[in-house]
Amino acid sequence: MSEPNSAELCELLALHLVDGLGPQRIATLLERFGTATAARRATPQQLLDLPGFGPQVAAKVAAQLALVDGQAEWERIQRAGVTLLVQGKPGYPEALEPLPAAPRLLFLKGTYLLQDARAVALVGTRHPDAYGKRLARSLAEGLARAGVTVVSGLARGIDGLAHQAALEAGGRTLAVLAGGLSRIYPPEHGELANRVVAAGGLFSEATMLEEPTKWRFPARNRIISGLSRVVVIVQAPTDSGALITAEHAADQGKLVLAVPGLVDNAANAGCHRLLREGAILCRGVEDILEELDGVPVDTPQKIDKSFPKNTIKSPGPPPGLDELQLRVWELLSDGSKHGDELARLASLGVAQLAGVLLSLEMKRSIRRLPGNRYERLT
Repeated sequence: MSEPNSAELCELLALHLVDGLGPQRIATLLERFGTATAARRATPQQLLDLPGFGPQVAAKVAAQLALVDGQAEWERIQRAGVTLLVQGKPGYPEALEPLPAAPRLLFLKGTYLLQDARAVALVGTRHPDAYGKRLARSLAEGLARAGVTVVSGLARGIDGLAHQAALEAGGRTLAVLAGGLSRIYPPEHGELANRVVAAGGLFSEATMLEEPTKWRFPARNRIISGLSRVVVIVQAPTDSGALITAEHAADQGKLVLAVPGLVDNAANAGCHRLLREGAILCRGVEDILEELDGVPVDTPQKIDKSFPKNTIKSPGPPPGLDELQLRVWELLSDGSKHGDELARLASLGVAQLAGVLLSLEMKRSIRRLPGNRYERLT
């Protein structure tokens, strides 16, 4: 069996095998001790001096650091045909590099190509109705036919349907798992996982044999959004984990779209909440492609708590605007603004401003961004 390409990499693998060391604590160890090799030698007392390490955690981690076997994990990786991607090294997805909580190591089975930088995440409930199923298939198929990589979480429901439709349309798809790549979950998606590997890739930050524990699912959602230029919530109730993906996307400066549905159907309530909070309306694949084409794909996206700005400036105002519409349009000349800020700057009441903004949207002069922000289109 081959050796990892450095002793340090083997030690870094060992850190990931320690129960209780998540991404944040591993980052803390590496910042404090400099290398994984030095961190492996840490004593309980040294760990106690670190933020996030109480007496019980420090003792447990120190005991495991002396026992875990990075070489054994490396052999499991090799036997499974998995590629180990290291942050800052060639092959690691550029889209993830700038994330504050980017995984130090990623396990990949399959391929990650340059074209996968143009990716859209489709996520939603594990229990879609017929409407949600139809929309998931339609959106994934349309994106795949347009050459867009579809990203999701291989879960039951919307996720699985998105992967299947993308594959059936001959497209590429990436799945991010909560557990290790030797623990495909849910188990009935084992064959689907094999098909994803053949036409894309399976990602995980969990070690090979790790079970998909509860905390791993929201953590993996930041990778789903991180790999994507745009995140679309297809159907989701208010307690859906898909809304966590939307939150990660907003924090990462990504565009969030939500598909509307019947207002008296609880399965759509999460999407409607996102739309009220400023997510972009998704009526079909054309809306996704329109938003996607406004996001550059040739450079890694910088993390910015404001949303992407339209850098194309018009030589003058669009025709047909009345005095109030022109006033609001001109206030957006230097970038996107929150609705409350626009109301204050324009000296308009909330209800009056809402009417002006709606008119400008209908005229295709502005668009609404997540977080109740607005920007000019012309």
